[in-house]
Amino acid sequence: MVFFSFVTIDDAGPAEHRQYNQWHQLDHRPENLALPGVAWGDRWARPADYRAASRSVPQHEATDYVAMYWFNEPLEQSLREWHELGSDSFQWGRGPLLPGVRRTLLSFFRPVKGYASASALVSPEVLPYRPNRGLHLTLTRYAEPHAPGTHDSFAWEDRTLMPALLDLPGVAGAWTFVFDHHQNHGGLPLATGDDDAPGSLRVRLLYLDDEPLATTERVRARTAELLPADAAGETVFDSPLRTIIPWQDW
Repeated sequence: MVFFSFVTIDDAGPAEHRQYNQWHQLDHRPENLALPGVAWGDRWARPADYRAASRSVPQHEATDYVAMYWFNEPLEQSLREWHELGSDSFQWGRGPLLPGVRRTLLSFFRPVKGYASASALVSPEVLPYRPNRGLHLTLTRYAEPHAPGTHDSFAWEDRTLMPALLDLPGVAGAWTFVFDHHQNHGGLPLATGDDDAPGSLRVRLLYLDDEPLATTERVRARTAELLPADAAGETVFDSPLRTIIPWQDW
């Protein structure tokens, strides 16, 4: 299981972004990584020039940061300990309730398939641990998750699109994920509708070795060349993301 969080900081200046980055990088993320059930966790930024190169529905268009955590088996125990840490950190006065922070996605997805380019020299399972310069993240909604047209789109993505993207300069590999459920967190109001059915959302994550904006242009050009006219799904969020360098980017 993996967890995705989309974060917006409303009406924020440099001081507010610094406060959020310090909390996440120096407190929240280390506490989570120390849990036995957390395999890995990372986060990325979406600065103003990246927004200009993005496509998004209004709900997510102001997203500033994306965080992601991978969980080990046994899953039930791992998630229980992770949720308990969230409750404990609130009691410590070190929880996620920071001024202006709004979360438009707090959701669990199941990994579908990993891909590694020949240039990366590692397996797909290693990609999350491998340093990257950023991501290209695509979130797609399927009104009919199990319709024949949706199945055809998944087959096209796996057999046609992914091999083509892996050949592009700057793409180290990829993972795809299917939506399982939204996080039920009483202390964090969720802007995402709670009526999303399992399978109705899908994430495609490209790990990038090159500058994310330039690589995104190559990804979009190749995708447009190959995209079938009858492709299923509505693009909810399509954006480059930049790796955060602690202290330097604050």
